[in-house]
Amino acid sequence: MSGQTYMDAVITPHRSLSERGFIVLISVVTVSNCISSAVFVHFGATLVPIFMALDVLAVLVAFTVSFASARRVERVQVTAREVLVTHEAPNWRRVVWESPTAFTRVAVEREEDRTVGLRLALSGRDVAVAQSLSPRERGEFAKALERAIWEARRERS
Repeated sequence: MSGQTYMDAVITPHRSLSERGFIVLISVVTVSNCISSAVFVHFGATLVPIFMALDVLAVLVAFTVSFASARRVERVQVTAREVLVTHEAPNWRRVVWESPTAFTRVAVEREEDRTVGLRLALSGRDVAVAQSLSPRERGEFAKALERAIWEARRERS
């Protein structure tokens, strides 16, 4: 992308659990499963600890996948020439939308007072953007995106 950048927004998904919170959670799950397993073994159910270990493993895998997806970001860039939307992670980058700024429309889907969807559209094609934002944040982002596209178009005229 060349020229002045009117918007370079990086949208990151919200993480509700910090690393420290995850360590506390997995510790509680592990300790409670160990205590439960000891009780079951005491009563003769020797296979229960295997399933309890699988339970801990499933929680670990689920959170590992969740943390990996939280490192992916969506980047929206607007210049006088083009609008570019990419999905990025620490080791890869993929362009999901590229269009000339002059013809790109911002389509906002509203439900009552909430912004439920935000799309970029051009010639029958469209792409959803800012899906990881809350409805209020998505509404604010829609206004900023429309303003950036308007300013970029104004530069061209």
